[in-house]
Amino acid sequence: MIDDRAKGSVAHRASRALGWSMLNTIASRLGTLVIGIVLARVLGPSDFGVFAIATVTMLAVLSFNELGVSLAIVRWPDDPARIAPTVNTISVSTSALLTVLLVICAPSISAALGDVRATPVVQVMALAILINGLVATPAAMLQREFMQKQRAIADQTNAWLGAIVSLALALAGMGPMSLAIGRLAGSIVSAAMLWWWSPAPYRFGWDRVVAKRLVAFGMPLAAASIVVFASGYADQIIVGSQLGAEALGFYVLAFSLASWPVSIFSQPLRAVAPAAFAKLQQDREAMVRNFLRVLRMLTIVAIPACLAISGAATPIIAFLYGPQWLPAADVLVFLAALAALKVWFELIYDYLVVLSRSRSVLVIQLIWFVTAVPAMLAGVALMGAPGAALGQLAAVGVVVLPCYLIVLRRVGVRTFAFIGAVALPTAAGLVLWCGCWLISRIVSPPPLAAVSAGVLAILVIAALASWRRADVRLVRRAMKGGGP
Repeated sequence: MIDDRAKGSVAHRASRALGWSMLNTIASRLGTLVIGIVLARVLGPSDFGVFAIATVTMLAVLSFNELGVSLAIVRWPDDPARIAPTVNTISVSTSALLTVLLVICAPSISAALGDVRATPVVQVMALAILINGLVATPAAMLQREFMQKQRAIADQTNAWLGAIVSLALALAGMGPMSLAIGRLAGSIVSAAMLWWWSPAPYRFGWDRVVAKRLVAFGMPLAAASIVVFASGYADQIIVGSQLGAEALGFYVLAFSLASWPVSIFSQPLRAVAPAAFAKLQQDREAMVRNFLRVLRMLTIVAIPACLAISGAATPIIAFLYGPQWLPAADVLVFLAALAALKVWFELIYDYLVVLSRSRSVLVIQLIWFVTAVPAMLAGVALMGAPGAALGQLAAVGVVVLPCYLIVLRRVGVRTFAFIGAVALPTAAGLVLWCGCWLISRIVSPPPLAAVSAGVLAILVIAALASWRRADVRLVRRAMKGGGP
């Protein structure tokens, strides 16, 4: 059993970390939403699509640039300072190599994704890969030590500095390059702050024994991350390559808006949950109980929010972005519903990684990719960009979710327990979707319809939270590493 004093220490640190992580995420997403609305209106769908090509390319490389070794720092049972120099060497060397390769291959990649104009934007954003490799260890150290206050300050600096620079350059007429330069500027300053606050000194080194263990741990995660990216962004790649940059611009805007509830509710927990669950590895029953409670609370707040956005997609797009962006609403209907499932998947992913089930995660992501790609290609051929979203939603709901439930059952989370945790909030979310869809059809103008749908969603979430108000206290204990 875990010592009570150790539990108390973890409790205090994880509780504060969760609070800072939530504040950080809400502020970042609100800021990103506001700046995104302004930039979308300034740039338009075509330029926005060019930047999306660069973003998808960069995220593809970031999914595996440090070979997954930095996560070992979060899970390492002993002093992480022993492995940090080796982690730095692996992370920086692989990131530097991939940065060079991406700069060289940028013209071919841009052409394949639908618009060669993205080439210089891809090349500028490639530098963010090197920066990511340089700060992989400091970022992991802050996560391990629950230093989310410092991480919040760095992230906010990154978001707001990047947004201000991007907006200024966009207004000056620099087009999609303004977004790339802004993102790079924010990343550089944020990286300097993470280095400054890192609990361990930044050194390079090489320990062959440690390196072997790191690669054995990280390679399955890196492979899983590649497949996670492929399954999560294949829709954007298909839309860009098949329909061009402008269609991709509509799709990416819908994707960004659909991801908003996931980021608000899921990312704060993901910043704390792996380290907190790791503290309970010797008490599997407590891990299962806490997982189910966190799952229930995530479902209560995130599923209704996602389904409300799906149901009221048309007035939301018209209100926030203007009539020129209305084609994105047809995509948002399906992507917001898909985001509801991703809320579950991200929590399950972190839980399985802590239990060293990274190979199971890899297999599921491969199944996701193999089943979703044909469905999305067929959807694009029949319906255009909305078909890609619908194809992926169908594949995920019919194939991927059952696969995750099977793996969870093997690690002690019974399927009926999972269903019991999510059934009522999900049912309420489906009823909410119908209500928001009706509002979008009978209420005008769009701002009034969007606000009405938002108020209805808040009322549903409040009712569900009141029904399970005891779980609010229990989830705090779960994130603290405590028992029931």
